[in-house]
This record gives sequence, structure tokens and C-alpha cells, in this order.
Amino acid sequence: MEEVKQVIIMRKDLGMSLGKTVSQGAHASVLSYMEALRADRKVVEAWLSSGQKKIVLKVDDEKTLNRLYEAFKYKNIPCAIVNDAGLTQLPSGTTTALGIGPWRSDEINLLTGALKLL
Repeated sequence: MEEVKQVIIMRKDLGMSLGKTVSQGAHASVLSYMEALRADRKVVEAWLSSGQKKIVLKVDDEKTLNRLYEAFKYKNIPCAIVNDAGLTQLPSGTTTALGIGPWRSDEINLLTGALKLL
């Protein structure tokens, strides 16, 4: 099977602390993993057996994150958006992160290739 990875995209405009950023990224990872299991268990198993590659990227605003989410949904690539519960640093419902996959790297790269690493 071709390379499989998971991508987490974080908003950088929110000023989240390091701990908050990590926890929101973890939410994105788990939620998109569950979506990928429903979409194609064989792809997920390939990812699990090959080291669980993860890439963390950044965007500058909510609009960009939502556009990417819609694009991945349109392409039927498993993904999940994270909206904060509002218990600590952010107002309830703040969109913080997007998890994609695990899924085929070449398909993910078509939509994330221009993004920078976090």
C-alpha cells in the first residue's frame, strides 16, 4: 500500500498556550482517526503498522481551516473539525483544529501541500 499519514492543522491566530494547542491537536487526531476507521479500516491498519506518521501544519484563520475541511469532505477524505468546549482559554464553539486521516498521503498532499509546518 502507498504511504499513509495523518495531518493535523492548527489555527495560529488564537494565541493558544502550548498545552491548549497540544490538547486541541490530540482531539483532532482522535476524531479523524475514528472517521478514517469508518471509511476504510485497511488504510488505518496500514497506518498503524507503519509507524503512525503524523504531520502538524498551521493556518492563519478560521476561514482557511473551514475551507480545507469542506474540501476534504467533498473529496471523501476522512476528517474532523474541532470546536472548543469553552472551559478554559477560548469561547465555547471556537474552531481550533482540523484532523485529516489517517489516509493516503498523495490525496492529502493535494490540499495541504502549500501549508507550513507548525
